[in-house]
Amino acid sequence: MAAKSIISRSTGLLVVGVLALTGCTTASQQNAAVSPSSASFDVTTIQKDATLAAAVPQALRDKGTLVMGADTTYAPAEYLGGTDGQTPIGYDVDLVKAIGALLGLKVEVQSAAFTSILPSLGPKYDLSASSFFITNQRKQAANFVSYLDAGTQWAVQKGNPKKFSLDDICGRSVAVQTGSFQETKDLVDRNNKCVAAGKPAIKIVSLQNQTDVSTRLVNGSVDAMPAGSITIAYAITQTKGQLEALGPAYDASPVGIAVAKSDLPLTDVVAKAMNKLIENGDYKKILDEWGVGNIAVTKAEVNPDVAK
Repeated sequence: MAAKSIISRSTGLLVVGVLALTGCTTASQQNAAVSPSSASFDVTTIQKDATLAAAVPQALRDKGTLVMGADTTYAPAEYLGGTDGQTPIGYDVDLVKAIGALLGLKVEVQSAAFTSILPSLGPKYDLSASSFFITNQRKQAANFVSYLDAGTQWAVQKGNPKKFSLDDICGRSVAVQTGSFQETKDLVDRNNKCVAAGKPAIKIVSLQNQTDVSTRLVNGSVDAMPAGSITIAYAITQTKGQLEALGPAYDASPVGIAVAKSDLPLTDVVAKAMNKLIENGDYKKILDEWGVGNIAVTKAEVNPDVAK
């Protein structure tokens, strides 16, 4: 499947392979079931911007390579695909490569566990575009450049055979990706309400990879899953409609590129590069290429105010 065959989340995403048929429980096996080509936005068309490149911190200029940490299990944002099934691809990868081109830097994408990324900014990674919802708690650990707006959505098995309802979530089994906003904020809040009301706690199944979360739901070992709205749409089509969305997306929040808290100069130049991509249209081309142009923003901001 070519990356260009992915269409908008409102109408579905075309993919090859059915997660449920693989019976997989490891990310490498599941990603092998989805084999999009590595053909996406051609960043070689982007010319170096001398002014932006001159603003890159000297140590990074000397190194010449922008190292991006990413949890490459979160299609279509960042995941392993290509002809070898091991090449990091996705709209986040393309956006960072485009930023690197503007800054005159090569880009190296390193796969990492989601929860390990923020603590490793600076010593190991220069930045991370890995579907981070910006929260006040996360802003204490890193700087963020906003570049998307996305919400939370829930999914259940097709037809909702377990009659799952967000109005009666106490005591129900829910799978979620470890460290995600849906686990650390949404489910925490919902669970606290259950406990305060004297009801059974939510049975939270926290899994490292989103692909494993989706598999648990397809197999019926959990009742529901929350994730980013883009991921929910992708999971539904990846499983050939064996899942369905439960209600609309809610609590749209900015998604950000994370940079070490101590490195505000790099944060600023990343924001300027993103805004140039927004202004010249390359940003929208990249998002449209991956079918997610409907979550585009008109301006990238450093550490924007957020309610959560």
